[in-house]
Amino acid sequence: MWKTALKPRWIAGLVFAIVVSGVFVLLSQWQFGRSVQPEAPVSPATEETRALTETLEPGSFFPGSVSDQMVSAEGTYDPAKQVLVPGRLKDGNTGYWVVSAFAVEGAPVLSGVAASPQTWIPVARGWVADPADAGAPPSGVVHLTGRLIPSEAPLPKTAPEAGQASAVSVAELINYWDVSSYPGFVAATAEVADGTDMSAAAISGDLKPLNIGPQPPAQKVNWLNLFYSLEWVVFAGFALFIWWRLVKDDYRRGLEEDLDDDAGHDTPPGSPTSEQLQQKVKP
Repeated sequence: MWKTALKPRWIAGLVFAIVVSGVFVLLSQWQFGRSVQPEAPVSPATEETRALTETLEPGSFFPGSVSDQMVSAEGTYDPAKQVLVPGRLKDGNTGYWVVSAFAVEGAPVLSGVAASPQTWIPVARGWVADPADAGAPPSGVVHLTGRLIPSEAPLPKTAPEAGQASAVSVAELINYWDVSSYPGFVAATAEVADGTDMSAAAISGDLKPLNIGPQPPAQKVNWLNLFYSLEWVVFAGFALFIWWRLVKDDYRRGLEEDLDDDAGHDTPPGSPTSEQLQQKVKP
């Protein structure tokens, strides 16, 4: 059969089948890419700064609709309420997030035995490579602007060192600071005190800005496009199968012709042909 497959016309047919299969595979990859496209583009509304007190309620559930929202608030930092969160990457280097407690002016005050006189929110102010580089937050009244992010989950079976936290977890931080808090935290982009921006993005130093952008939306699988991608793979295999089937049929025809030639050569001289025998059989 290999002798048949090596005929020029079947070599050309194989090249054509491979080209067709390649086109089908590319179409399959295109359909697969379309099957996992984001459900929706990033909403520009999250980049419009809104007042924190009008965006999120303290002591309540964090709604996904306000995640990544740029917010602003006025208040004060407490330098005694600051922790470092280890294991955070910045430009390929591992360091610490500096997280400080921010008392939000005009925020609703929670009620209850464990409630504090003020409502606070954790603020991730920046990143440092060495814990010794984490300075105190700005003093006085600060106009804070940043991205609102849901609370992280605390790491299980982890005992952070003194002055550190396992994650930017509101549940963990309120126990350290003994305060009432919003159910999320702010990644600071600006900290204006007395008309001067004191944030890591505005002042060059050991504290580096986090530069956290909006998170991409969740991807949704389009099952129809995924089915089409599998279908194109089947078509690619079918193109090669057709070539193999045509070669096999040509090979069988060659065998039959060889058998007929051999049968004709083996007939003794003077023997009746098959057509003559059939005529004798007829009444």
